Parts: sequence; C-alpha cells; structure tokens
Amino acid sequence: MLRTKLPVLIASLLVVGCATVTAPRPLNDGELALPAAYTSWQKFLSAVQRPDAKQVREIYMNPAGASATAAGGFPNGTVFVMENYAAEANGDGSLAAGPDGKLVKGKLLRVFVMGKGQDWGQAVPEPLRNGDWVYSSYLPDGTRSPDDTNACRGCHLPAASKDYVQRYDEHFAR
Repeated sequence: MLRTKLPVLIASLLVVGCATVTAPRPLNDGELALPAAYTSWQKFLSAVQRPDAKQVREIYMNPAGASATAAGGFPNGTVFVMENYAAEANGDGSLAAGPDGKLVKGKLLRVFVMGKGQDWGQAVPEPLRNGDWVYSSYLPDGTRSPDDTNACRGCHLPAASKDYVQRYDEHFAR
C-alpha cells in the first residue's frame, strides 16, 4: 500500500517545496485592523491626561511592543491601541476631576491603532512618513472612522528620535 502511494507523496512534497511563500504585503494608513482583544494587552500608559484636548486616553500595546527597550525601540509587529475618551465637564464648563485630581473619563470618542511593520507606510509622502508606522482610526462602534490619519502622523513626527512614539520616555521610565 505504501509503495503505491509513495510516488504521489513524493510528487506532492516536491510541489509544496517548490511553492513560493509570499509575505503579507506592507500596509498603509487605514488598513490596520482594530484588534479584537486589545483590552487584554498590557497598558502602555493609563489615564493619560489631556486637558488641552479635553480628553483622557488609555493606551494598550501588544506583546511584541511589550518586548521593546528604550535603547532598541519598538520591533516590527508592534501595535498600539489608543482609546480617546471625552473628559467629563462640570455645569460651568470646567473639566471634572475625580477624588485623585485626575480628569474623569466620559464617553468613548475614537479608537486609534498604530502599527509597525517592515516597509509599512511607503505610500505616505516622505515629509509625513513616520518610519514604518501606519495608523487607522475607528468609531466607538468599531467601524472605520473617516478621520485623516495625517493628523496622527503630524503628532508623531516630532518624536522621530523616540521611534515616533509619544511618551516614549515616560513609558520606559516606569
């Protein structure tokens, strides 16, 4: 029985062995999916206070990002997810603070995803390129947002010496 199936097995192995394996194509802005279980990831930073934007932010990073070092930066495969919440306001329009003095999180406004991969973001014009990082934006219900990711790029561009990651030093100081 094995003798009759051996030629078929060898031919199958040759075909599989000769097949070319293609890596996934590099991603561009807007193509990075919202990870389903990102809230189970390690927090990059928690309850980031942004009174200037009237927001509180929660930032998660996947296990690849958690392996980063301050000296080496973030490896390809790193993904950050940032939830932007409206800061609650008092009746007079001032921002509400909790017992700890921090802004109080209100409703979820947007969820942003930032990911790094080899040759990602190559369609971005050079002056706005953030290394190999790409960005996507989602509404609270998980649907893609029409937000212009160039705003993300503009915010992260000044952090070029810190692998384009805002609050890089703050994270690694913990």
